[in-house]
Amino acid sequence: MTSKRCELPQTGTDWKTLQERLVALGSRDVDWRAGRTAVYVFHPGDDVLAVAKQAYALYQSENALGPMAFPSLKQMEDEVVGMGLSLLHAPEGARGNVTSGGTESILLAVKTCRDAARARGVDAAGAEILLPRSAHPAFDKAAHYLGLRTVRVPVAADLRADVGAMAGAVTAKTVMIVGSAPCFPYGVIDPIAELSELALARDLWLHVDACVGGYFAPFARRNGVPVPPFDFELAGVRSMSADLHKYGYAAKGASTVFHRSEEQWRHQVFEFDAWPAGGMSTPTMAGTRPGGAIAAAWAVMNYLGVEGYCAKARQVTDTREKLMAAIARNELLRNHGEPLLGLFSFGSPRLDPFAIWGRMLRRGWFSGLTTEPRGIHLMLSPAHAAVADAYLADLAASVAEVAASGEQAADTKARYA
Repeated sequence: MTSKRCELPQTGTDWKTLQERLVALGSRDVDWRAGRTAVYVFHPGDDVLAVAKQAYALYQSENALGPMAFPSLKQMEDEVVGMGLSLLHAPEGARGNVTSGGTESILLAVKTCRDAARARGVDAAGAEILLPRSAHPAFDKAAHYLGLRTVRVPVAADLRADVGAMAGAVTAKTVMIVGSAPCFPYGVIDPIAELSELALARDLWLHVDACVGGYFAPFARRNGVPVPPFDFELAGVRSMSADLHKYGYAAKGASTVFHRSEEQWRHQVFEFDAWPAGGMSTPTMAGTRPGGAIAAAWAVMNYLGVEGYCAKARQVTDTREKLMAAIARNELLRNHGEPLLGLFSFGSPRLDPFAIWGRMLRRGWFSGLTTEPRGIHLMLSPAHAAVADAYLADLAASVAEVAASGEQAADTKARYA
């Protein structure tokens, strides 16, 4: 049975009534403001949210499609991109853009790689992207849209990319290899230095997906976290993706895609003039580009600065370490891998993690799941520092209940989206 189609109301409704309805519509949403959600939302604190919201509102009607009309947005985008390139050790001449999210950033990197291969005479039909099993599905989406093929390689025992296995999977059709910093499922950083060596030895395009870590890892490193090389300081890294609306704490949707050189970046750009309205050139997938997202990213980055980002990173890594230490002390639980940043997953050697997740959900905690191995997935924000003890208390109670009941989850599938 399908629901009745909604129709436009005959007359308008006053804002006060609409505002009440909007609040009511969100009454069943997850309570991320109270720190009880560990996926989808990155809560840096009310002050940062206010900066992002007000900056977005100031430019919510402006359109970055028209840099001549809105040079303000062109300047803000250039400055945001410049800050990102500097954080990630990009060489002089590197280029990039603000995009709508990590998926678009990845799609643009794949498109650029494909078109660069075509330009040097490589037949891109059926070309392959080689990636670890843990890499984001956005690469498969990009391949689907662009007529390419993905080849996923099992990860090593430490849940990081198995570089030897990836080297063995390279064929004449391979045009891109991928590493994550960190990967989404486990929060571990792939051995990017080894992947860089492989890329240089085989003349392959290495893309580093730092959608999660691009605006986190540089500050964690400044705090003393032993983050290994993962960015443009490695010669084999050709392109990177890094999300502003994750640990950059900007408004959704905002990400960045970066290229080692302007010559490479030019393969990303779309140009067309065979129509009556003149030439059109767009560097991203979108035509109209919301000015609010660019303005919010610019405002938040300038509001926090290096010191602010370092403080937020320390809150998150301290909270992760606290949670992982408590989990390690519980003989019925087990951490997965050795994450360094804000994501991690954990499971159990004897109990069903999905059943534990269900008990936590009943207590008001919403998080993700992993299937290989089965586990509970947490993506931490600064706001979680204040609720870590409450989470651990409810986790201990949930584990005890599942252990006593022998409960198994009825739903055995995990769904991120």
